[in-house]
Amino acid sequence: MAVVSLYDYQLEAIDRMRNGCILCGGVGSGKSLTSIGYFYETQGGNLRSKRYVRMKNPKDLYIITTARKRDTLEWEGELARFLMSTHPGVGLYSNKVVVDSWNNIKKYEGVENAFFIFDEQRVVGYGQWTKTFLKITKKNDWILLSATPGDCWSDYIPVFIANGFYRNKTHFNEEHVVFKWGTKYPQIDRYVNVRRLERLRDRILVTMDFERKTVPHHEDVIVSYNKSKYLDIHRLRWDFWNNKPIESASEFCYALRKVVNTDESRQTKLLEILEDHPKAIIFYNFDYELDILKNLYYGEDVEIAEWNGHKHQEIPSGEKWVYLVQYNAGAEGWNCIKTDTIIFYSQNYSYKIVTQAAGRIDRLNTPYTDLYYYHLRSKSGIDLAITRALKNKKRFNEGAYISRCMKPLHTTTMPMAA
Repeated sequence: MAVVSLYDYQLEAIDRMRNGCILCGGVGSGKSLTSIGYFYETQGGNLRSKRYVRMKNPKDLYIITTARKRDTLEWEGELARFLMSTHPGVGLYSNKVVVDSWNNIKKYEGVENAFFIFDEQRVVGYGQWTKTFLKITKKNDWILLSATPGDCWSDYIPVFIANGFYRNKTHFNEEHVVFKWGTKYPQIDRYVNVRRLERLRDRILVTMDFERKTVPHHEDVIVSYNKSKYLDIHRLRWDFWNNKPIESASEFCYALRKVVNTDESRQTKLLEILEDHPKAIIFYNFDYELDILKNLYYGEDVEIAEWNGHKHQEIPSGEKWVYLVQYNAGAEGWNCIKTDTIIFYSQNYSYKIVTQAAGRIDRLNTPYTDLYYYHLRSKSGIDLAITRALKNKKRFNEGAYISRCMKPLHTTTMPMAA
């Protein structure tokens, strides 16, 4: 039996990995295969041997991933290369192998003396998933996989706690966080003792350095917007669609974005791009955008499919198609080598999500060298601010945007024009 063949950069990453680390590789870099390779070596296997070296009494293996990657059996394909299987009696070994989604992570909080691979960073914040993650890491070996491990230092808190660097979130905040005064809810003003945070991050972050054969081409496509209606929302603070006052920063930004994203010029530019790229993935944010995209006339022979909270359809296979994908539902956990084009119909707030979305076509086995990314955006204040945040690799903050561009929101009476 031949040993599994890995790229040099994957073997080098395995040499640097340790329990509790974050394996960080760009989307399409082969983190799944590398992580199983690490497990294989820690259990007595040898990736550098010319023949397959059998593991010695390997621990039970639990892989916590996205629901889509579980359902598409992507992990099963990688496990088979190491002669392992989630089905008892099929693989070479008797250890238990489980692949399940983050939604079911609580089922495994009582597992002990096993090995966990946490796929796609989900331990941000301090919710139920994070609490269960911390319980599991106390009694098991584990690693975490991520293409973009954190937008800010707070994103690292659960992993820092799991590694024993801090007792809990309160301990981290006492050491590193200065909060703003006079806010209704706790808001971080700045981080202190950042050099220590950088040292701790460098201890656990294992980056896979590899040269892609692909060449990404990102193009900003400027579209128009209804300036009059946009300014009316600024001036009147009124939700014209629901005929009610705007009472929060999120409602205000949503209204501005709806004016911008529903402009016909955006639809026209999209169709122009599709004339040159007959097979394309289109990412969008909101349901009203999906309604627009579904009702556009792409041509009689163009197949349309969706992946969102309503439908989970497969990628089309014809010569002309559009695949409509909602960011939150489909920015990660799948890949496509049938096209070289992604169109971002509207911008997402998170640099992390946009990066993951772009990676759906940037895979090691793609037949394309040149990949095309079209970012549709206007010169409105909200679009420019989102663009600026993304270019700085940050997440757009609605509250901060409101505080910069206008006085505090207040309830107003219905405008005469409504």
